[in-house]
Amino acid sequence: MTSMICLQAQTTDKNEDWLGEFKVGIRTQKTQKLYWENDLTVNFTSPKIMNNRVHLGFSYVTTRLGSAMGTNAIKQDNFLLNMGYFFRPQKKLQPFARINTGFFYADYEAAIFDELPNTAVLFSVDAGLAYKFDAPFTVHLSVGYNLNTGTGADGPGTLYPVYYQMSIFYTLFKNK
Repeated sequence: MTSMICLQAQTTDKNEDWLGEFKVGIRTQKTQKLYWENDLTVNFTSPKIMNNRVHLGFSYVTTRLGSAMGTNAIKQDNFLLNMGYFFRPQKKLQPFARINTGFFYADYEAAIFDELPNTAVLFSVDAGLAYKFDAPFTVHLSVGYNLNTGTGADGPGTLYPVYYQMSIFYTLFKNK
């Protein structure tokens, strides 16, 4: 007579608790009275960061993929880190507010413009709505305001204050 004992242990990896939701996407941005810009963007949130209410992100926004593509519009690049607060994170429609900081660079391309300021530290705020579809897609619509702009003499002349954005994200992974 033989007896068999089965033991089953349940283990959890503490690092898995930090895994949340990681999204990649594209953004279209329009500066009021100026350029169209497009970019690549990423977004991360976790249940450990205020219960999925705070989102962290990075974006590269450029006219090279917008108004400057095939035209003589000024090529400008924005490298942004952002942190947003999302209200109603468990709902499909989520209002949000976000702060952004980063670096702005305008490529004037001709040596005659070398004396003009072409870089700036960015700081902006935006607010809008996010909608999470049943499929792994999310859309963000927002209006933003650059707190530091330029006149061409004391900062880049193409850094305007008001902008509009639409981002479409695809969820790469989501820890349940």
